[in-house]
Formats: sequence, structure tokens, C-alpha cells
Amino acid sequence: VRWLHPELGLVSPVNFIELAENSGMIVSIGEWVLRESCRQAKEWQDAGYPDFRIAVNVSIRQLHEPDFMDVVRCALDDSGLPPGSLIVEITENMIMENAESNTMTLQALKNLGVKISIDDFGTGFSSLTQLRRLPANLIKIDQSFVRDMLIDTDDFAIVEGVVALTKSFKLDVIAEGVEVQATATALAGMGCGVIQGYWLSRPLPRDDLLDWLHDRQRQQRPKRA
Repeated sequence: VRWLHPELGLVSPVNFIELAENSGMIVSIGEWVLRESCRQAKEWQDAGYPDFRIAVNVSIRQLHEPDFMDVVRCALDDSGLPPGSLIVEITENMIMENAESNTMTLQALKNLGVKISIDDFGTGFSSLTQLRRLPANLIKIDQSFVRDMLIDTDDFAIVEGVVALTKSFKLDVIAEGVEVQATATALAGMGCGVIQGYWLSRPLPRDDLLDWLHDRQRQQRPKRA
């Protein structure tokens, strides 16, 4: 979510999300984002990309709202998006703030068919026991480790360890912050099959994203002899 301000131009969420959290506006913003994301994802699926999935960041304040599950159900029902095409992302630190209550809500989401992703993994202090109990489908390795993994042996070891850990827990893993091909190649060698970052693309307007998807699809088609 980027704020197109008439004087400041394109404002990053880094600059306004904290204010939205503190004021409570994040709840209404988050509901709009969830509904619009589901609607847009369904539109892209109908446009010829049936496997398209969309990930939506959810704040801890949203997760604690009594009607949060109803909001998610309505967003899915109104859009027609299959629950398995929606990924709810929540940061590791947020989950650990009230682990028992948060885990119950995340489990309810998972029971609905929604995928759960733990964002910024590696920056918090969750134990392996807690991680094992979380109803997660995906782990996202924080970009602070991925970005310098080729020049920092400690970061490389952390990334490699998290990839191995997710495999043993039978979870999918995503590496964020991939900016060069060498990093993508190293991650593939570790067994990390999904990446996110500027090496693939910078943030794009809706119509430009469809062009990008079309180009990727065309590049991946097998060439005829």
C-alpha cells in the first residue's frame, strides 16, 4: 500500500503505518486492503492466471478485533476468491506478543483454508518449540539476512539454517530482499524455491503487473525445435 500524496508524491508505508497503528486507523485501512486484494486477485485469476495467490500483511490490532474472522470471510465471499489463494502475513514479533491467543486466531484462519505466512522470520525471539506449534504454511526469511548473505558468512549460515529448518518442519520458505541473480542462484542451491525482491521486479501499478506476468509466462514457455 503506497500513498499517492498530492505534494509529497509516492509515500512508502514505512512512513505512515506506525501512525495508522497508533491512531487505530490501521483496522479500517487493513479491512479495505484485504477486501481490495481479494477482489483484485480474483480479477487476475479470471484474466487467465488461475494459480495467482496474493499475500496481505495483517497488523496485530486487526488480528485482535472480535470480528476479524467475519471480515476475512466476507472479503473471500464477496470477491469469490478461493481461501487457498489468500495468504495472511504476520510478523514473527507480533505473533509472540500474545502467542496463545494469536495462535488460536491463526488456526481458525488455517481451518478456513487461508494460508499463513510468518513474515520477517529471524528477527524475533521465537523458540523452536513455539515455531513447531504455530499453524503456519510459509516462513519468510527477513531481507536483512538475505541481502548481504553473499558477503557475510553469518547471514549465509542463518539463511541456510532457516531453509533447512523449514524443510524439516515441512513448511514452504520464501526469501525476501533478493536483488541480484547470484543471490537467487545461491538460494536455489539451498533448496529455497520462492523468492521476493527487486531482482524480479520493483513495485508495479496494476496494469504494468499484468504485462510483467505475461512476459514471464512467455519466457517460461518451452521453445519449439
